[in-house]
Amino acid sequence: MSQLQPTQIEKENLESHVELCALRYQNLEQRLTNIETKVEGLASKIAESSNSMSKVIIGATTTIVAGLISTVVTILMKF
Repeated sequence: MSQLQPTQIEKENLESHVELCALRYQNLEQRLTNIETKVEGLASKIAESSNSMSKVIIGATTTIVAGLISTVVTILMKF
């Protein structure tokens, strides 16, 4: 991040300083808005990924349980 040093005209003229500060704050506000937008996008992607992962875990668990039940039924039918 760059250091914003006051220019010579800012040191000598208060109106110039105020105008340049207003521009700097406007720039900072825009950058913060951009960051907020990106963070919100990441949060939604994480939520979607979490839902997707839950579905995969439930599917895998169901498959394992079904496999175990069929194995037990097969073993019981042989005896």
